[in-house]
Amino acid sequence: MNQPTTVVPRPGRGALPIARGHALTHRGCIRPANEDAILADPSGILWAVADGMGGHEGGAIAADLVVDSLAAISDEASPAEALEDAIEAANARVRQAARQRGAQTMGATVVALFIAQGIAHVAWAGDSRAYLLRGRRLRMVTHDHTVVQDMVDRGQLDKAAAEGHPEAHIITRAVGAADEIEVDHAAVPLLTGDRLILCSDGLPRCVYESVIEAIAGLGGSAEATCEALIRRALEEGSPDNVSVIVVDLLAR
Repeated sequence: MNQPTTVVPRPGRGALPIARGHALTHRGCIRPANEDAILADPSGILWAVADGMGGHEGGAIAADLVVDSLAAISDEASPAEALEDAIEAANARVRQAARQRGAQTMGATVVALFIAQGIAHVAWAGDSRAYLLRGRRLRMVTHDHTVVQDMVDRGQLDKAAAEGHPEAHIITRAVGAADEIEVDHAAVPLLTGDRLILCSDGLPRCVYESVIEAIAGLGGSAEATCEALIRRALEEGSPDNVSVIVVDLLAR
């Protein structure tokens, strides 16, 4: 596993919970290189997972460009607008990099989290995911931009059949895939005791959500939970790179 990154948040005001988190990324059991990139802000405010695609280092470059754009966001920025602007800027940068490399396919999925005033602002494109664990119940905050999810939305496929579907990896939206990108948003008010999980699709592709829920609900630290989720993915053969960020909302 890559060296863990532990985030120590800045002191806050009032009774709002504070965020402490941990992030890990691994190339998995089959891929020769890791084309995921993760962002863990030392202030505890900003987090992201970008999953690159393109091969021959193109995916890794795209993921790094996405994370670099997000890392430039100011802590005082308007969360939803800042996330969208950063992802749009990354889209332009990835497109330019692809032209310079002569790459036909180069891009990245992304899920980004900006915590401000007790609210989790989430922005995403593609199938990198965000989950909220409240109590022992796991809820998916994002909505995959994939061919399989479109089939579920149209009623052509049962949700239970979507997990493990052979075409689950075919995405319909990604940073760098087109001149313009549509970014989806969600805003979730947070409570003390909540746990947020960001991940690349390498986790849910080989670990069922029920298992993610069980592991995340064991009550271990963010670091221990990250390690346990990555370990489980590797035990299942992890055909893809896998990245996990766990953020806990703690009492002051």
